[in-house]
Amino acid sequence: MTWARRAVPAAVAAVAALAARDLIQRDHALLRNFPVLGRARYLLEAIGPELRQYIVAGNNEERPFTRDQRRWVYASAKQQNNYFGFGTDNDIEYTPGYPIIKHRTFGRAVPPSAPEAGQEVRLPCAKVLGAARGRAGAFRPSSVVNISGMSFGSLSGNAVTALNRGAALAGCLQNTGEGGLSPYHRNGGELVFQIGTAYFGCRDERGRFSLSRLKDLVAGAPVRALEIKLSQGAKPSLGGLLPAAKVSAEIAATRGIAEGRDCVSPSRHAEFADCDSLLDWVELLAAETGLPVGIKSAVGDLGFWQELTGLMRDTGRGVDFVTVDGGEGGTGAAPLIFTDSVSLPFQQGFTRIYQLFADQGLHEQVVFVGSGKLGLPDNAVVAFALGCDMVNVGREAMLAIGCIQAQKCHTDTCPTGVATQNPWLARGLDPTLKSVRVANYVKTLRRDLMKVAEACGVEHPGLIDTDAVEILDGRTGSTPLHEVYGYRPDWGLPSAADRAEILRLMTGEAPQGGSAPPSPTATA
Repeated sequence: MTWARRAVPAAVAAVAALAARDLIQRDHALLRNFPVLGRARYLLEAIGPELRQYIVAGNNEERPFTRDQRRWVYASAKQQNNYFGFGTDNDIEYTPGYPIIKHRTFGRAVPPSAPEAGQEVRLPCAKVLGAARGRAGAFRPSSVVNISGMSFGSLSGNAVTALNRGAALAGCLQNTGEGGLSPYHRNGGELVFQIGTAYFGCRDERGRFSLSRLKDLVAGAPVRALEIKLSQGAKPSLGGLLPAAKVSAEIAATRGIAEGRDCVSPSRHAEFADCDSLLDWVELLAAETGLPVGIKSAVGDLGFWQELTGLMRDTGRGVDFVTVDGGEGGTGAAPLIFTDSVSLPFQQGFTRIYQLFADQGLHEQVVFVGSGKLGLPDNAVVAFALGCDMVNVGREAMLAIGCIQAQKCHTDTCPTGVATQNPWLARGLDPTLKSVRVANYVKTLRRDLMKVAEACGVEHPGLIDTDAVEILDGRTGSTPLHEVYGYRPDWGLPSAADRAEILRLMTGEAPQGGSAPPSPTATA
């Protein structure tokens, strides 16, 4: 009986908690119609870790982003305490594939140690985008962390505005996504204009690509580079779909399509049909606009990449940057089979592409951009060690402006106004407030990357090499990162000239110690 008196109330409490959570997640109309319930969400958020710890789920059980990961993003965006106490709750030794970053006792410089040190760190790309091919608009990106492609239409106007203003505050780039360049992209942030299969924003009345419209567009906006989207991790080889209900007059004008009709993007490009014609088109765009031109793709069959690198080596034509999207990426809605099982995860996909470029002697001429859950410091550090020069953040940036991982992006019922065209829902997202939060998040991620680089004894995350990371393979073993992926010495690093230049840009004077006189046996 004693057991029953204890067990029954606990069971009732557990069922009630689960029912309340399900009610809040499934029926956002209640939150809209009853402000008290809406405010109760913040109370539940505050006591959520305790409820999950004992009743619902652990800190590392939620997906696609765990509770710990989301808490870190939220706290960073709000400039709150993003530290974690009482040690890790990860089963490190029992988790195959767990990365361990190896710190060094001595480094080449003494980093500052004030509490706010590094928050405003200048962390430019270690390579100059477009320099290897002499593009007129070649430039060194001022941030190694940039905002990934998320279209207006998929995101609300307020969300795009917040991201663009945040990019300006953080000094990073924002990718427009394939949905065109909207008025919401014109709030001070510099842009990478993405060209998708439907050529939104640079198409004629028949839906074909228009070079003149592209030139007019980039001439009238702060576009720094062009990205040809071949595929993305969430839905490789699938075209996008925007239902008629979401195609407002504003979206129609931005994309160059008819209002109130379903908008279906083709699955492949019409301007080229093979690697040879792709490179011709790349060179045409670069010559006509002066901008660096790159491609974005998830990784599947390697035949395309083998042909591409071979032609770049033999003909001198080539892309200026390559954005590799992992299969775990996910800002776009797609059938479950595509989100779960089509295209390689980031590390496997990226390393295969990097090796192909390195085998042809091209890896130092191309800027490599990584995408797919790389907005978390541990994932980003491994990406830099493998050869990424920059990382793009998508869902993490959405979290920073208010996303609660409700996973309603494709239903137009996003409760926080991020991924919806519903004016009532979108008005709850304040671009002025949220722009500061996404800027805080980007700055904090850069700061943490810088601190890890300093722990590894180098001045910039792009100088972290594969020797600095080991991958655990069980209770008693680990393998250096370069052995896991078959890297040769110096793979994953910029050229010697680029390393010297980024070292010059990053090196600052720091006070040195030296109170003890050198011993007679000390070496110089």
